Amino acid sequence: MGKLIVSLSPHAHGTDTVERNMYGVIIALLPALLVSFWYFGIGSAIVCATSVAACVLFEWAINKFMLKNERTTICDGSAVLTGLLLGFNLPSNLPIWIIIIGALFAIGVGKMTFGGLGNNLFNPALVGRAALLVAFPAQMTTWPKVGQLTSYLDAETGATPLSIMKYAIKSGDASVLDQLPDSMALFLGNHPDGAGAMGEICALALLLGLVYMLWKKIITWHIPVSILATVFVFAGLLHLASPVYADPLSVILSGGMMLGAIFMATDYVTSPMTPKGQIIYGVAIGFLTVIIRNWGAYPEGMSFAILIMNAFTPLINNYVKPKRFGEVPEKK
Repeated sequence: MGKLIVSLSPHAHGTDTVERNMYGVIIALLPALLVSFWYFGIGSAIVCATSVAACVLFEWAINKFMLKNERTTICDGSAVLTGLLLGFNLPSNLPIWIIIIGALFAIGVGKMTFGGLGNNLFNPALVGRAALLVAFPAQMTTWPKVGQLTSYLDAETGATPLSIMKYAIKSGDASVLDQLPDSMALFLGNHPDGAGAMGEICALALLLGLVYMLWKKIITWHIPVSILATVFVFAGLLHLASPVYADPLSVILSGGMMLGAIFMATDYVTSPMTPKGQIIYGVAIGFLTVIIRNWGAYPEGMSFAILIMNAFTPLINNYVKPKRFGEVPEKK
C-alpha cells in the first residue's frame, strides 16, 4: 500500500488529467489531419501513420528495456500526440526510414532522456524535426505540391510561400512576391501550386483546433495571441519600411506559423506557467520567428524560435512566479 500524503487545507479538486488534455489536443488536430489527407493523399497517411507508430513503439521500448519501468505510458496519449505533431512538420514524400529516425530523436532524445513526460525541457516533436533538418536538409526542404493524392516518393515538388518570401529579400526584388498566393488561398490551403508541410497547409483547420482547445480550456489565449500579434506588428513594420518584405497577413498564414503558435508553443511542459510569463514567452517567439525567417539560413523560423524559448522557460518561471494562495502583497 502506497503512502498516504496529507497536506493542509484548502484543497481543490480538478478534472484535468494527462489523458484528457493529450487526447483533447489530438481531437483539435483532426481537422488539420483530414485536410492533409485531402490535399496530400496517400503520402500524408503514410507519413502520419509511420510517425505515430514509431513514437509509440520507441516510448514503449525505452520504458520496458532501458528504464525498466513496469508501468507503460503509451496509453496517456503523449506519444501519439508527439507522433502526430512530428508528422505535421514533415514533407508528405519523406522516406519511411527518415521518419523513424525523427521519431527516435523526438522520443529518445527530446523526451525520455529527460525522464519522460513532465520532465522534458524541449518540445519532443520539434527536437525530432530539428534533428532531421540538420541531418537531411535536402529531403526536409523538398515539398510536394497539393492535389497528388496517389503519389508518394515520386510526388511533384514546388516552392513554398516562405521560400518565395526569402528569395524576394535575398534578391531585393519586390516583384517576386507577386508569385505568392492570395490571403484566402493561404487561409484555405487550396492554391494549386501550394507546397509545404502536411499540417501547416490550411490555416482554417488549425484555427478550428484553436477554438476547440479554448472552448475545452485545454489552453489559454495568451501564447497563440501574443505570438501572432507580435509577428503581425513586426512584419507589418518591415513591410512598411520596404516592399521586399511580405505583408503581415501573408506572413502569418504561411509556413508553420499557425501550427507552431497553436499546437507547439502551447505545450504544457515546455511553456511558462503564468499568464504574464506566457505573454513574455509568446512575444519572444514571435520576434525570433520573424528575425530567423528574414535573416536566418532557413526560410522557416518558428521551430527554432520555440526551441530557443523552451530553454528560457525555467528562467521565465523563476522571474514571473504565480501568486501563492492567500498571499498578501508586500508594501513598498
